[in-house]
Amino acid sequence: MNILGRSLLIGLTYIGTVVGAGFATGQEILQFFTLYGRLATLTIVVSSILFIWLGTKVMVISHQIKAHSYEDMNIHLFGNHMGRWVSLFMLVLLLAITTVMLAGAGSVFSEHLNISYQFGLLITMLLAYLVIIRGMAGIKAVNSVVVPIMFLFTIIVFKLAIQSPSGYNFLTLTSDYPLWRVWLSPFMYSAFNLILAQAVLVPLGATTPDIRTIRLGGLIGGVGITIMLWIGHIALSAHMPGITQYDIPMGHIIVPLDPWVYVMFIFIIYAEIFTTLIADLYGLSLQLEQRISINPKIMVLLLLALCYIVSQIGFRTLVATLYPLMGLVSLVWLFMIIKKRGLGLEG
Repeated sequence: MNILGRSLLIGLTYIGTVVGAGFATGQEILQFFTLYGRLATLTIVVSSILFIWLGTKVMVISHQIKAHSYEDMNIHLFGNHMGRWVSLFMLVLLLAITTVMLAGAGSVFSEHLNISYQFGLLITMLLAYLVIIRGMAGIKAVNSVVVPIMFLFTIIVFKLAIQSPSGYNFLTLTSDYPLWRVWLSPFMYSAFNLILAQAVLVPLGATTPDIRTIRLGGLIGGVGITIMLWIGHIALSAHMPGITQYDIPMGHIIVPLDPWVYVMFIFIIYAEIFTTLIADLYGLSLQLEQRISINPKIMVLLLLALCYIVSQIGFRTLVATLYPLMGLVSLVWLFMIIKKRGLGLEG
């Protein structure tokens, strides 16, 4: 496969890893950007720079140090002793986020398809296992299908939003939030997503044969994430401030439309949950392989079984407990990856 083709696969995998359920529902975009009014157009630019620069940097460093998992990256960033503690903490958090994704998949089945929550969990676990045992090739294959469909959906949403009477609200929206909070938001958002994405970005960079492909893939992925952020922000802005009262803001926009658009929306939510789930599970399995001598397939099955048990707690409870803690850790990690000099831009 030529450089452009390999780069495109990297970019699609990057997008699919970052864009999760919170993105599809509109809740992440609303909380990190749209609530801050017209300045969100500029803060999305800040996120764009961070995703392109730091996502690429993670992959390039991984390529240069021949990292096997994100633990190798953390040791490189924090030193041997602290790096192992950070990795252990991240292992727990990634396991928790994976459980959240699995619970979210079950909720899609029960709340939107009127199918048993338990059946949703089991079918998702089966699909995840079949993908992950194929390794990075399986993850790339899933994202090469899912991400273009996501883009199609966002184009539909954008067209509907921009044609509405309030389609240009994003240019005039005001906000009462202090400026420090407005400008901290893109750093929080990028840090939160990048620290999770490294579970895939690290092995992705390490297994890519040349840095030029990585750089182009990072650019494609970062730009793609930015376009989807902007479109989501424009669509949500057109329905401000009333849209803030809904748990699934994008669903409020989509429901009044043709049924086929709503069906696509449900598929997108599930697909984005699934891409995040397999990314985190794959990263976890690589991490644990360095600590425990066990067959990789059995490792994946054990991880899925553990996630299944914890997912009985429920989606909403898990999100409310884990996400604030993850945000704090993410900012520290973001500072360290920015601070690291001498790697990531040369080669």
